[in-house]
Amino acid sequence: MTQNLATHDNYAAQYAAVRGTGPGWLDAIRERGFAAFSRLGFPTARRGNEAWKYTNVAPIARARFSAPNADAAPDADAVRAAIPWSDDWITLVFVDGRFSPALSNLRETDGVTVTSLPSAMDGGGDKGGDASAVVRRRLGALASVEDNGFAALNSAFLTDGAVVSVPPRARLDRPAHIAFVSTGEGDFAAHPRVLIAAGAESEAAVIESYVGLGDNAYLNNGVAEILVEEGARLDHYRLMDESDSAYHVGAARVHQMDGSAFASRAFYKGVGLGRHDLYALIGDGCETKLDGLYITAGAQHVDNFINIDHAKPNSTSALYYKGILSGRSRAVFGGTVFVREGAVKTDATQSDKNLLLSPDAEVDSKPALFIWADDVKCGHGATAGNIDAETVFYMRSRGVDLETASRMLIFGFASEIIDAVEIPELRARLERSFLDAVPRYEFEF
Repeated sequence: MTQNLATHDNYAAQYAAVRGTGPGWLDAIRERGFAAFSRLGFPTARRGNEAWKYTNVAPIARARFSAPNADAAPDADAVRAAIPWSDDWITLVFVDGRFSPALSNLRETDGVTVTSLPSAMDGGGDKGGDASAVVRRRLGALASVEDNGFAALNSAFLTDGAVVSVPPRARLDRPAHIAFVSTGEGDFAAHPRVLIAAGAESEAAVIESYVGLGDNAYLNNGVAEILVEEGARLDHYRLMDESDSAYHVGAARVHQMDGSAFASRAFYKGVGLGRHDLYALIGDGCETKLDGLYITAGAQHVDNFINIDHAKPNSTSALYYKGILSGRSRAVFGGTVFVREGAVKTDATQSDKNLLLSPDAEVDSKPALFIWADDVKCGHGATAGNIDAETVFYMRSRGVDLETASRMLIFGFASEIIDAVEIPELRARLERSFLDAVPRYEFEF
């Protein structure tokens, strides 16, 4: 499929500045990435482009984003107020794509590595050496650049990022938080990278958040590679609260090995145009739970493209997303479950529910199942509607005013996803954040 290619001179000049820096194996990843991007460009074609059918990235392709300002230094108090924070967490803060030790909360953990990509590659001591080996073996192994122009561009500019490496049978006793903070100083493009490797029979919880401090039109183009080895359990939280002028494109590639458990919970409430592409490859006897909550307003556009691939038998997956839309905003949900030949005893469900609070809001929901095996149990569904007028009338008859009743019902719709968060500080933060984001006007029935 031929795509409309972006004007490459801007990216080529920036690529020349990073090419040749770092070890040779890393530069090889960059070269493959830029070669693929030069061939693919951005997915702007309007025909034969099903994965991007409802999301127009032409504004990103036309923009001439600069490299981030390496000297950006936001106030520490402002950063801690903007991101989820707990003094007990291990927190890595990246400012416009670059690691900031001064803003981070680095804590020692026995045998577990939570550090920046350059630090992991540098090695140093047994722990650093282990992380260096994990990075060299795993980085770029899950996120292919051959069919994704955004992932290819991320690999071309692979310079900084976060590494979480949990050895076999180890337990990370506190959440690891990876926070990507965008200052909004200039119209720049950042390319965050995350590598998470949970060793066999290990346990960990990782928070990945993207927060904007300014109002400029910047691009966050992130890639996360997540490996969950045999018998491991990983809880992953992904938060997006960018500028209303920002563009955010993220790709996550998850590989679950036999007997592992992976839970993902995504929360999106701030961005001009946002897209998250999640693909999970599931082994034998795995558990996979993918929950999401998004709230859009104004002219915001959020696209969730979720794919679950049951490659082996005896696994369960549950995909459950909810959206709250107001104004002229738009949401896209594409949820696909593949059940490969031989993947018997698969139990897979998917559901997308949306609350439309404006006649001008729109949601395009496309759940799908592709099944090549017998003896499976699979189902999917999608709904969209407004607040139930009879329920509002009942609450008003009990003395609750219209706006309060509406906000209570909207937040009740959202709370099912928030209540599933198992980190108390994060759950409390999300409750406040999403309650504040609920539209503050009276609804007409």
